[in-house]
Amino acid sequence: MSRFSILNPADLPAKEPEKVRASSLPIPESRPEPVEKASNPALSEAKLRVHNRLIDELDLSNLDQLEEKEMHRQIGSFVSQAIAKDRIPMSASEAKAFTDDIINEMVGLGPLEPLLSDDSIADILINGFNQVYIERGGELELSSARFRDNDHLLRIINRIVAAVGRRVDEASPLVDARLLDGSRVNAAIEPIAIDGPLVSIRKFSKKPLTLEKLVEFNAMPPEVAEFLFAAVKCRVTTLISGTGSGKTTLLNALSSAISHKERLITIEDAAELQLQQPHVARMETRPANLEGGGEIGQRELVKNALRMRPDRVILGEVRSEEAFDMLQAMNTGHEGSMATIHANNPREAITRLEQMVAMGGLRISQEAVRGQISAAVGLIVQTQRLSDGSRRITHVTEVTGMEGDIIQMQDIFTFNRLSTGDGGKVIGEFRASGLMPKCIEEIHRRGVMLPVEYFDPSRQLGQAS
Repeated sequence: MSRFSILNPADLPAKEPEKVRASSLPIPESRPEPVEKASNPALSEAKLRVHNRLIDELDLSNLDQLEEKEMHRQIGSFVSQAIAKDRIPMSASEAKAFTDDIINEMVGLGPLEPLLSDDSIADILINGFNQVYIERGGELELSSARFRDNDHLLRIINRIVAAVGRRVDEASPLVDARLLDGSRVNAAIEPIAIDGPLVSIRKFSKKPLTLEKLVEFNAMPPEVAEFLFAAVKCRVTTLISGTGSGKTTLLNALSSAISHKERLITIEDAAELQLQQPHVARMETRPANLEGGGEIGQRELVKNALRMRPDRVILGEVRSEEAFDMLQAMNTGHEGSMATIHANNPREAITRLEQMVAMGGLRISQEAVRGQISAAVGLIVQTQRLSDGSRRITHVTEVTGMEGDIIQMQDIFTFNRLSTGDGGKVIGEFRASGLMPKCIEEIHRRGVMLPVEYFDPSRQLGQAS
């Protein structure tokens, strides 16, 4: 769709009157359960023997030069011969699974491979070698995946971080990295992790969700989506706030409102933004090297981005002292820039911004910092993960200016929780506050018209008129 505004509440399927169920992700009627694999010490021992023989007898450097299909063929042929030679008792399906496991160990990520290829899984959370949780449909469940021991898990972690030029060891036991498909990985090892390596993987969505899809999943009603689309299109600077609640997903979706004629520069710790514009320059931070030097943080990248003639700067997540440089950018001709921030509500997001500016050690009064924030930030969009696992936009809040030394804000739209339904599902409704956004004048001036009834507090949003 070239314009989101064609989404009309009346065009969507009718919902239950006066109530909207919070369900940000579609949950299949019959959720696939992980297949439990029976513990078979003899099979595990055989797999280890074949694996070791592969390392001894195959030229691994030559394997790396082969195309993936040919590599799999050669390894598969070797494993089949080893199964026959050692007379390992197994059916054809077991032999195929055995071969896949060996290939994953040789050239992949071992027990993680089936989880990474399962599109219904959003997060993989590893607490030591024998406990792997997954998030599916907004709910956590224990997976049957296991590693042989903590050393096995550590080898997989090292394979992940080495692929992107990062390291993890006793001297540097924490690492942020990403898989080749863009999935975000955080790992902690001893001595930080007491009971074995800890790994969190936020899987990369190959096809980013659109605003239409977020409306369909009830993350927000169409009126809110259309207002946010218009605000981003008309260069209202937007801060997306939340904690594990789909901030990056929302930023990706909102970026569709940006003109393809604009030059965008993205800055991230681990690249995961999926902007659809043709003119996007992407930058990623760099950790310190083995000698402790060479680190390049977000603040340096923000400063450099301003020398690269951006129309907008997109900060994957504002975390620290780069907040001041980001505010400077937003106040000096880069309106419409966007960022995400960890906070539980819009007021807390503002407070965290103040604290981050203070981390830079600049001698600026609190009043001056607040003045910078009020002049730079137009909208704060609060996302939240509710008790039923659904992700919703709960506040669309406008920063309206300063009164004394206090930043003034007003809610434009809010999600109000009403009750809990069957199965713990959260039931609630979206309502407008009745306050007309100050930015509506700029939106109208740029030729985007929004119906006045969107801001009528007596009308439940998302319902056909």
